[in-house]
Amino acid sequence: MAQAAAQTATEAKKRGKGRDAAQMAGGMDRAALLRAYHDMLLIRRFEEKAGQLYGMGLIGGFCHLYIGQEAVVVGVQSALGQGDEVITSYRDHGHMLATGMDPKGVMAELTGRATGYSHGKGGSMHMFSKEKNFFGGHGIVGAQVSLGAGLAFSNWYRGNDRVAVTYFGEGASNQGQVFESFNLAALMKLPCVFVIENNKYGMGTSVERASASHDLSKNGAPWGIAGAQVDGMDVAAVHAAAEIAVAACRAGNGPYLLEVKTYRYRGHSMSDPGKYRTREEIQKMRSERDCIEGARHKLESLGVEEAEFKRIDDAIKLRVQEAADFAQSSPEPDAAALWTDILVEG
Repeated sequence: MAQAAAQTATEAKKRGKGRDAAQMAGGMDRAALLRAYHDMLLIRRFEEKAGQLYGMGLIGGFCHLYIGQEAVVVGVQSALGQGDEVITSYRDHGHMLATGMDPKGVMAELTGRATGYSHGKGGSMHMFSKEKNFFGGHGIVGAQVSLGAGLAFSNWYRGNDRVAVTYFGEGASNQGQVFESFNLAALMKLPCVFVIENNKYGMGTSVERASASHDLSKNGAPWGIAGAQVDGMDVAAVHAAAEIAVAACRAGNGPYLLEVKTYRYRGHSMSDPGKYRTREEIQKMRSERDCIEGARHKLESLGVEEAEFKRIDDAIKLRVQEAADFAQSSPEPDAAALWTDILVEG
C-alpha cells in the first residue's frame, strides 16, 4: 500500500512538471482551488441560512451544522470520479452540497416540505440521492461505517472500479462495528476510503478524554490498513491525501483510512450551548485557521482579485436565498403521506 501511495505521489509530481509554480497551491491549480473555494463558501452560506431558519422555528428536530469543516468534504470530493459513492453521519448538509445535490431540495427537506429530497419526511439527518450517489446521512452514531463497507463490497462484487467514501467522526471511531468493518474491508481489500472527521469534540467530549489513541489514522494498523493524518483546515492538503487514498483503492490496494483533523465552530447541534470549550478557542481557530480564508489567501497569491471574490459571494448568497425562499413557499406533505414508504413485516 505504501508503494502504491508513493507511486501515486510520483505520478502527481510528473503531471505538475512544466506548470507555472505560481499557478499551483498545494497540488491544486488555480482553477481547482477556485472551484474548491466556491464549494466551501456555498456550504458555509447554506449552513448559516439553515441556522437562521432553525432559530425562526422553520426547521424542526435535530440540526447539526458543518460550519468550519467545509474543507474536508470539498477536498475529498474533488478527488472522486463519476460513480464513486458517499455515505456519512447526521452532520450531512455539506456532503450533500459537495456531491452536487440541489440546495433547494436540501433546504426544502430541512423545513419538512414535500419538495425535499425525502419528501419532507426525513429532515436534516435523512436525505439520499441515487442520482448523485449519496447514500445518506444516518442518525445512529457509526451506523454508516458498516453500510459504507457494504457499498464497497457491492463494487468489489460487481468488479467495477468505483470507490465508496465513508465519513464518520472521532466520536464513533472506537466503536466495535467500526473495527468489524475495518476487518472485513481489509480481508477482502474492499475499495473503501474511511474518513474520520476529527473535529475534536464528539457530542461535547474532547477526543483526548474519549480516546486512548491520539493518532486515529493508525486505528486500522492491526488489519494492515494504510492511514494518514491530514490538516482538515487546508483544502489542498485534503485533496492531495484523498487522491492517494482513492488511487490506492481503485488499484485494488484498499481500504484506506484518513484522519482529517478539523474543527466545527458551532455546537454539536443547534441545541448545544457548547460550554465544554472557550469562546477564545473558537475565535482563535476562526481568525487563524479558517479553511475558506486560507483558500482565499492562496488564491490572492495566485492573482485572483477582490472583484472575483465578491462576484462568487454575491452569486452564492443569491442561490442560498433562492433555496430558502423555495423551501418556505413549498407545500408541506399531504397527511396521507404518513402511510407511504413504510415497510411492515408480518
